[in-house]
Amino acid sequence: MNEDETSVWAETADSLRPQEAAEAACVEAPPVVSRPSFYAARRGGWRDWWTLLHPPYTAWHLSYVVVGAMLAPKVNTIRMGATLVAFFLAVGIAAHALDELQGRPLRTTIPSKVLVLASVVGLAGATAIGVVGVVEVGPSVLAFVVVGPVLVVAYNAELFGGLVHTDMGFAAAWGAFPVLAAYVAQAQAVSLAAALGAIGAFALSLAQRSLSTPARRLRRSVRSVSGSMVMTDGTRLRIQADVLLAPLERALRAMSWAMVVLAAGLAVARLG
Repeated sequence: MNEDETSVWAETADSLRPQEAAEAACVEAPPVVSRPSFYAARRGGWRDWWTLLHPPYTAWHLSYVVVGAMLAPKVNTIRMGATLVAFFLAVGIAAHALDELQGRPLRTTIPSKVLVLASVVGLAGATAIGVVGVVEVGPSVLAFVVVGPVLVVAYNAELFGGLVHTDMGFAAAWGAFPVLAAYVAQAQAVSLAAALGAIGAFALSLAQRSLSTPARRLRRSVRSVSGSMVMTDGTRLRIQADVLLAPLERALRAMSWAMVVLAAGLAVARLG
């Protein structure tokens, strides 16, 4: 059902007498949300890889790396670039490949063996960069090199009974952790500024999770939505999946763009 048809259906339901509108609201309609995510491309070929990378969310979380680096007293652009590449390999590729292996939530056609290979190569590449970082920067980054791959596997493979695969686990792993890792790669220690930045990223990631969880449920698990809302003036509005989904994904789009632009602004201010 396209947007025009959805609009016509909603207007028709509103124009019915209250009893008829209530009956119409209870009729199971065909699913109106077909894509597994708002950024998902048509299935097949390279488009599956685009979908797998979760471009808005990957860019969002890589922005935390930039923010963490920009909070440091002095910024080494080579270290920041290496940190960005490491997190892209670990989060953008390895984590998302592991996640797709858990029930195919994005409905890609990428073979499982290829997903396993992508996760292994991604984690190995990120770890190799981390090892070089330990040699170049010092032992201060060693804890991040060890903990990072553990978080990726534990969260996305839902190990330990899903202990890490929670809202708090997501906010810590994909929000606070990149800020702290990027800062320590620059300054070799954690400061109050880094801690505050990590708390902010944690809160933003928690908000992201609060929006994305119901959005994913509507797109991937809900076959139909029925019911209506009765306003104080007696107007009856039909509840539809698209209506429930739209504000969630508008907020997610806006937040992803906001973080990327904010990180770019900080980089320009510090490096320009």
